Amino acid sequence: MLKYMTRAGLKIAITFLAIVTLAFAATRLSGDPINYIAGQGLTQADRDLLVTYYGLDRSILEQYLAFMGSFFDGEFGLSFVERRPVSVVIAERIWPSLQLLLASTALTLALAIPLGIVAAVWRKSWVGSAVMTFAFLFYAVPNFVLAVFMILVFSYWLNWLPVVGNGTWAHFLMPTIAMSGLLIAGLTRFTRNAMLDVLGQDFIRTARAKGLAETEVILRHGLRNASITILSVIGLQVASLAAAGSVVVESIFAWPGIGELLVRSAIQRDYPVLQFGVIAVSIAVLIINAVVDLAYTWADPRIRLGEA
Repeated sequence: MLKYMTRAGLKIAITFLAIVTLAFAATRLSGDPINYIAGQGLTQADRDLLVTYYGLDRSILEQYLAFMGSFFDGEFGLSFVERRPVSVVIAERIWPSLQLLLASTALTLALAIPLGIVAAVWRKSWVGSAVMTFAFLFYAVPNFVLAVFMILVFSYWLNWLPVVGNGTWAHFLMPTIAMSGLLIAGLTRFTRNAMLDVLGQDFIRTARAKGLAETEVILRHGLRNASITILSVIGLQVASLAAAGSVVVESIFAWPGIGELLVRSAIQRDYPVLQFGVIAVSIAVLIINAVVDLAYTWADPRIRLGEA
């Protein structure tokens, strides 16, 4: 167990270092930020002063070493655009993004797992067919298409829900559904397949032969044994929500989270904010994957006993 955790921790450290390096390199390739900082009509002398002030006159290697040093010192610099510490700018966006992530994850789990169980148990009936039809249809619809469709129907035509902001529960509905729609469909399909594999095992027939109630057989014996594989998929899906899903959905709905900030910072060439924003999202993904790995490890006796 200790050997496995040490190996996993080393992989996380290497992955994190690679992410930090790639975030630094990608932002430098995005263009010159000076035009966005000062706008039009900037004299060459003023431009040179800004370049020197933000350290953009140094070599890429010097900038990288300064960036790594400031990162591990906990000093992430100033935003080029807002002229405020990057840590303050990012901190203001964490809670809205976390709210949306938790709401989308809760909706995904609340719908996908029950639907997957229903599709497996009643796989030969119209109920199972209807669930799988729903899953296939929604799995083919990207979250940005679903978001635009909901805006068109519920905001433009029906005028029921607000499009932008996060002030009330009504603001949560469309972004939450847009983020979780694709994941609900994917997890429903996977839960169904995992349950079908388990329900065909001998121990399930033995449980039924003992006279146990069908609900107990399905939930206690079926879902419990299928949960190990389902857990790994849930971790991947939550990680994809934190990474890609939040960027697209937050941008469409102008949600004041990290995803929307990343898009705006990329357009404005705000290097410090963009770098730290990418790193913050990457840390969240690594933490989610690490938690899932630990849970998976604890559930698998072969790893606990040092056999894997």
